[in-house]
Amino acid sequence: MCGIIGYVGDKQAAPFLLAGLKRLEYRGYDSSGIGIVDARTKSFDVRKINGKIANLENLIHSQPLCESSTGISHTRWATHGAPTRINAHPHVDTRKNILVVHNGIIENYESLREKLQSRGHRFVSQTDTEVVAQLIGEYYHPSRSSAKPEDLLAAVRKAVKQLKGAFALGVIAADQPGVLVAARVGSPLIIGLGRGEQFIASDVPAIFQHTKKIIYLKDGQMALLTPQCVQVSSFDGHKVQPKVDTVNLQIDAVQKQGFAHFMLKEIHEQPQVLKQMFQSRVKHGAVVLSGIHLTDQQLKNIKRILIVACGTAYHAGMVGKYIIESLANVPVSVDVSSEFRYRNPIIHQNDLVIAISQSGETADTLAAVKEAKARGAKILAICNVVGSSLAREADAILYTHAGPEIGVASTKAYTAQLYMLYLLSLKLGMARKQLNPQLGRKLLKGLKHIPVLYAKILSEKGSIAHIARANSHFGSFLFLGRNINYPSALEGALKLKEISYIPAEGYAAGEMKHGPIALIDEYRAVVCIAPESDTYEKMISNIQEIRSRKGKVIAIATDGDTTIKRHAPHVIYIPQTEKLLTPLLVALPLQLVAYYISVKRGCDVDQPRNLAKSVTVE
Repeated sequence: MCGIIGYVGDKQAAPFLLAGLKRLEYRGYDSSGIGIVDARTKSFDVRKINGKIANLENLIHSQPLCESSTGISHTRWATHGAPTRINAHPHVDTRKNILVVHNGIIENYESLREKLQSRGHRFVSQTDTEVVAQLIGEYYHPSRSSAKPEDLLAAVRKAVKQLKGAFALGVIAADQPGVLVAARVGSPLIIGLGRGEQFIASDVPAIFQHTKKIIYLKDGQMALLTPQCVQVSSFDGHKVQPKVDTVNLQIDAVQKQGFAHFMLKEIHEQPQVLKQMFQSRVKHGAVVLSGIHLTDQQLKNIKRILIVACGTAYHAGMVGKYIIESLANVPVSVDVSSEFRYRNPIIHQNDLVIAISQSGETADTLAAVKEAKARGAKILAICNVVGSSLAREADAILYTHAGPEIGVASTKAYTAQLYMLYLLSLKLGMARKQLNPQLGRKLLKGLKHIPVLYAKILSEKGSIAHIARANSHFGSFLFLGRNINYPSALEGALKLKEISYIPAEGYAAGEMKHGPIALIDEYRAVVCIAPESDTYEKMISNIQEIRSRKGKVIAIATDGDTTIKRHAPHVIYIPQTEKLLTPLLVALPLQLVAYYISVKRGCDVDQPRNLAKSVTVE
C-alpha cells in the first residue's frame, strides 16, 4: 500500500525521487521521506516528515539535500506505528550503515526485534520496517579494504530469509554510493532499466517518463542495481534471467488534464474506456476473449464458478453472479477474498475461479487465488494492470485496459470490470448454447451503445450535482436496490463513505423491513435504485414505506418514468437500456453523487483519510 522509489545512476537522485513520490502518493500519504548517500562523508542525508508529499517538498526546499546519485524514498500508509516523522521511512540501523524502505508487513517483527535488542541494536520507531534495517545491519560486514556490492547483496539475502510476511524492499549502504539492492515477497516491486541509471518503484507511473523497459520482480527474487547493470537472483543465490517488458503509458494518463480531481477525470474517461473494450473484444458480432485460454468445449464443461474479490471488485463480482447465471446457466458463488481461504472452500474438478482486482496486487485476493490453485482450481483473472502478480498467478487473464486509476475511490476500473463480466457472460452463454441468439445480439447492441449513454449522463451532471449538494448535510445514507442492482446499492454506499466519511450502508431493498427500517427518520437520506425492471413496483412500495417515516428519498430511475416523481422529491434519470445492463448505467450517477457530496463537504476526494489505492497487506 505504500509507495517505493529508488534511483542509482549518473544524475542527481533527490529531484527524481521527489517527482516519483508525487506520482505514487495515491499509494500512501500519511508520511514520507527521502534518503540519499553522501559519497564524500560515506553517510546518509535523510529528510522525513508526516503528512502529504507537499510537506516533504517544503522541507527539502528549506533544508536542501546534498548532491548524490544514489537514493531511496517512500510514501507511507501506516500499519505499525502512528503516521509520525519518526515512523516515516527510510529507516536506518543502529550503526548507520544501512538505510531501508519497505512496503508490506513483517509478521515476525516482534521476535526479531527482541533478538536484535539483546545484541545491542537500539530501536527508535514503532515500525516493523526498522527490524529489517537492523537485521541487514547485523549481517553487513564489508571487507576492510573496500566495500563491494556483493557485500550488501549478501547481507540482504541473509536477512530476507528470516522475514515472515509480505515485503518489498529498497536498501542502500552508506559506504556504497552507486549500489542499490531490491527484494520482494508478496508486495509489488518493479525495476526500470535506463542508460547509465536504474530504478526501482512500486508502480510504473513513478518511472515511466524515464524508461519504458521494466522488469517485474517475482516473489522470492532480489536484484543488485548499479548504474551500469542489473543482476537478478533468487533468495537462494541462483542467478535469474529476467523477462524485460516494454510499457506504453502516456503522460496524460497520470495528469488531471484540467479536471479538479483525478476522480472526476476518471469518471469522464469511462465512455472511452468502454468503447475501446467493445471494439477490441467484439468482432463480427462475436465476443473474442483472447486471454481466456479456454476452448468452447472447456467452457461448456464448467460446472460451477467461484468469484473472489475485495471491495469494489467484490461488488462487480456480485453483479457478475446475476449475469452469468442468467446468460450461461452456471451456478456462481461470490466470496470476499479475505474470507475465502479461511472457510475451507470446496472446489471440484471443472470448477472455475474468477479473481477480480484492479491492481492485481490485492493481498487477500492473491492469497485466495493461491489457496484455490492448491486445491486444483483453474484461475481466470480480470485485472487492469499488465504484468501484475495476479496476472502471473492466473492460468488465464482478461485485461480491462482501463488505464491508470489514480483516485483512490475506484470508478472506471469498476465499470470496466462490470463490462468485462458482461462480455464473459455472453461468451459463456454462447459457448454453452444456453443463450438465445436474439437476446445475445440485443445485449451486444446494448453494450455497444453504453458509451453513448454515459456521455449523455455526463452532459447532464449539473442536475446530479445540484441534488447531491442539496442532500450533503445528512448524517447518514442508506442505499437500496433489488436483484441485479442490489450490488449497485452496496457500491454506491461504499463510494460515499470512502470519500465523504458519511456513514452509508447498502441493502437489498426487500430486507429493509428486517431491521434497517428502524433507522429511517427525517435526518437520513435514502438512495433508491429504481430503474425499469421486474421489481420496479416493489421498489415503489419501499419508497412509500420510507416516506411515511419521513425519510428523504433520492431515486435513480429510467428516462420517461413520470410515476416516480410522485414518490421521490429528487430523481436522477438514466437513459433506457436493456434491463440486464442497468448496473452499468446506475454506477455513473452513484459515482457523481458521492463525488459532489464530498466536494461540498470539503473532503479530499482523491486521497481520502486512512485509505490507499492498492491494498497489498492483509
